[in-house]
Formats: sequence, C-alpha cells, structure tokens
Amino acid sequence: MRRKAVALVAVLLVSLTSGCASLQSSATRVGGVRMTDDRSVRDGGTLTVALNSDPDKLDPSLAQTLVGRTVFAGMCEKLYDIDEDGTLVPQLAASLPTTSADGRTVTIQVRPGLKFSDGTRMDAEAVVTSLLRHRDLPGSARGTELAPVSEAEATGPLTVRLTLDHAYVPLTGVLADRAGMVMSPAALKKYGKNFTNHPSCVGPFRFVERVGGDRIVLRKDPNYYDAGKVHLDGVVYKPIPDGNVRLANLRSGDLQVGDQMAPVDVQSALTEPKLQLFNSPSLGYQGIGINVGNVKGLGQKPGKIDTPLGRDARVREAFELAIDRDLLNEVVFQGMYEPACGPISPQSAIAPGPAPEDCPRRDVDRARKLLKEAGVKTPVKIELKTSTTPEQGRVGQVLQAMVKEAGFELSLRPTEYATMLAETDGGDYDVFTSGWSGRLDPDGNVSNFLKTAGAMNAYGLGDPAIDKLIADGRSAADPDRRTRIYDELTRRVQDAHALIYLYRQKNYVVAGEDVAGIHVYGDGLVRVKNAGYTR
Repeated sequence: MRRKAVALVAVLLVSLTSGCASLQSSATRVGGVRMTDDRSVRDGGTLTVALNSDPDKLDPSLAQTLVGRTVFAGMCEKLYDIDEDGTLVPQLAASLPTTSADGRTVTIQVRPGLKFSDGTRMDAEAVVTSLLRHRDLPGSARGTELAPVSEAEATGPLTVRLTLDHAYVPLTGVLADRAGMVMSPAALKKYGKNFTNHPSCVGPFRFVERVGGDRIVLRKDPNYYDAGKVHLDGVVYKPIPDGNVRLANLRSGDLQVGDQMAPVDVQSALTEPKLQLFNSPSLGYQGIGINVGNVKGLGQKPGKIDTPLGRDARVREAFELAIDRDLLNEVVFQGMYEPACGPISPQSAIAPGPAPEDCPRRDVDRARKLLKEAGVKTPVKIELKTSTTPEQGRVGQVLQAMVKEAGFELSLRPTEYATMLAETDGGDYDVFTSGWSGRLDPDGNVSNFLKTAGAMNAYGLGDPAIDKLIADGRSAADPDRRTRIYDELTRRVQDAHALIYLYRQKNYVVAGEDVAGIHVYGDGLVRVKNAGYTR
C-alpha cells in the first residue's frame, strides 16, 4: 500500500528523473566486460581518473575501500588476479597454487626476476613477510581472511609453503585481493606504521605523492617486470564526490576517466559523442549497517547497545519492512541497479544468492505491529550516517520518507567518507550506509563482516551459528554443499537484521573517446596497466 511517505517518494522520482536522457535509446553503447578496446595507443601522457571519494590508507593490510583498491590496481599487484571471465589467474605467482590431498598444505611458486618500486628484489621471503603482516598486524583488515594460515615459510628462493589449520577453499581468491599484495620488506622496515605514506609494491606504476582530499600521483615504474606494455607516463587519481562535477570535468577534458558514475550521470553521458560508457555487473552489495554490539571497536567482543535498534531484532525487522527496495532503486538509481537482500550476488558462479524477486516486500502494517510488540515509544529516533556524495544523500532522503510511515524518525548526518569509516569502526553510530564491492568467492563477502569479531564487523554482530556456517563454507569443497551452507547463512543473517542489504550497483565508468586499453571486470576495479591515448 502506498501512503503519504511513498507519495512523497513518487514526487522525488519525478524531480530526480526529469531531464535525463533515455538509457534504452543508447543501450548499444553499454555492455560487455572490457571498457575500452586495445586499439593502438601511443606512449606517453598522464591519465587522470576521478574517484567518488578519497581512499583510506594506502596500506594493503589496513585498507578497506573500493576506491583504495582502484589505486592499488595501478601500483600493487597480487599473487593472483581475476580475468575478464572472472577466472582466477596468476599475477605475481608463477602458477596457480598446489594443494595437498588433505587441503592443509599450499605451495606457491613466485615469478622470477621481480623488483619492488624501491628497486629491491621480490622473492619468497618477501611474500612470507607480507602474508604474516597481513595476518598479524594490529588493526589489519586482512586478519580474518588469513586466520586459517598457521605457518608461512620460504622453502626456496621462489617457493612459499603455507600450512593451514584446516582446509581453506577460498584461499586463492583471498590472495587475488589485498591479502595477496606483496610489500617491500625494506620499505616496511624503514617506514613502519608510516608505510601508508610511502607504499612500495610491484606494479606498473610507483607511488609519488598524496595530497589528502586532492590527488594521488603515480609514475611509470622502470623496475616493473612488464614495463614494455605500460604506455602512460603516469596516473593521477582525484577524489571528486559530486558526479555532476566529475561529468563536467570529463566533458572539458580535465579528466579522462570517471569511476563509479551514478546512473543519473550515466544517462546524461549517453548523449555525449566524445565519451565512452561501460558497465559490468557487481559481485558486491550496498545496504545499511545497524550497531547491534559494537561497543569497543573492530575485532572486540560484542557488547550491549542500549538503543531500541540495538536491543531488539523486532525493531530492526520493522525498520527493514518499512523499506521498498524496488522503489528505492527506481527513485534514486533510475532502475539501473538491482534490489538485493543477501551478501552473495545471484550472478555469482559459486553459491549464488537470492534473486531480487525473492527479497522481502514492504509491509508497513507488519512493521507497526512489531514496534508495538517490542513496546517501544514511537517515533523511534535514529541517526543515519551517509557519505557526502549526492547519490548517498538521495538514498538517505528516500529512506527517511519511507520509514517515517512505519513509526521511525530518521535524521541524516552526511559525513566525509574516511571519517565515517573511522567512526563506524569505533562503534560511534546508530545506522550507516554500508557497502562492499564484492569478491569472487562468497567467503569474501561474509567472513570479515559477519563473523564474531571479524576484521570489518563494524556492526558488533556475534552469532555462533553464523560463525559455524562461515567455517563450514570455508572448508567445504563440494559446490552443492557450499550453496546449501550459504543459503542457510544468508537466512540467518537476514533474521538478525544487523546488515540490511538493499541493492547491487553496476560498475559504470565513463572515459574520453581518445582513451583505450582500460579494463574493468566484475570486481569493479579500473585497471590502467595497458591504458593510453589513441592520438
């Protein structure tokens, strides 16, 4: 039933969509996995890439953001990567790992002849140093991912042996992300905690400088093993939260690539003959996180939160039932994203999650009944922290209108992204907009966030049944059994209502017509190794 609040949302829909070009009229310009083809490119020039927010720490052990991963893609390669088909392939490793029959010993061969950007040699010892740092560094966001690794040792100049405390199926996928980034031991020793301001890895470009809130500058690394395929002199990443500003700068030529473009800007870009547009499906999710037990910060034992939302799952369920996912997608994203209600994308080849049509429907009457059963005073006052992007502001406004009808008074607090991460990690929030760019293996979408004291469990969720399902999913090799495990895990997470999944983005990227060789796959990263200008 659509009442006053939804009528207000309909008004928002008219105002947000007026003046936008039709996506369908130019649909042939959208699609595929490769953003720009590999036309002949000239050597030289600098590419400026606009990000939708300022990355957090440029330290692979500590970093948490998608925009940070995009910067790392230019300067910090991993032991493994994914290709355009979503297949795991070797990158700094010489081949895919070999695993013992019991699944507890994994051997990795490292490419020969590799050098870090500081000129020092990368070998098996360097890999071990990075893996142990990722696992053990206080505050590491990789700790949960690498917890099953009980020992790591170099058994030869280019051979690494990992001993696991149990079979760990997602390991190769984990090593295809930040946990697989290898850092220069010399730089780690020299800079210590300040490594974030002097990152040194193996990659097509090396770090030059960072001016907070303004730019991150990389230059072509002559030490890179594949330097002959790198055409650009350098890459500059600029955080520009406002999509309208990003688009205006793309039109003027001040920017060459706009990452994570919002649907309203994408529709406008479709009418521009001098711009290229690409989309790829996302393996991630976007939603809202609720503080149900984060009283001491990440990695700590959950405690009691003395708020209606924190105390009672019925209040959280009522909050979710007040939300219309389909209408949110229609109003804010012009129908160009997809509703979501679980951590795993239905497009995942491994244990696919619930389809959009299976998500709970809006039920205001049921929401009001739950609040009455919980005995809470209405309206229930809640503060929602969002990032400062216009798109997230619109999400907050639409949610505010929807939940009001059910008995919630939602106030909005736009917060600079890095600040919001720090505050929510520390438990200083009621509700916040929470998202994840997604991983190929389902474990990468659940363990860090949903495991008790997980490395990115900002919600303070602690459920032994969920912990057991995460452990079972990590050790089960049979695909059908993994699917059953993650189906049950998704149901339990939905029942907890600590992380309410709302929609899945598509990875929309806009580039100038004279840019070629950029690749964007399902992980959403803009890969610039082969990028360049056609004239």
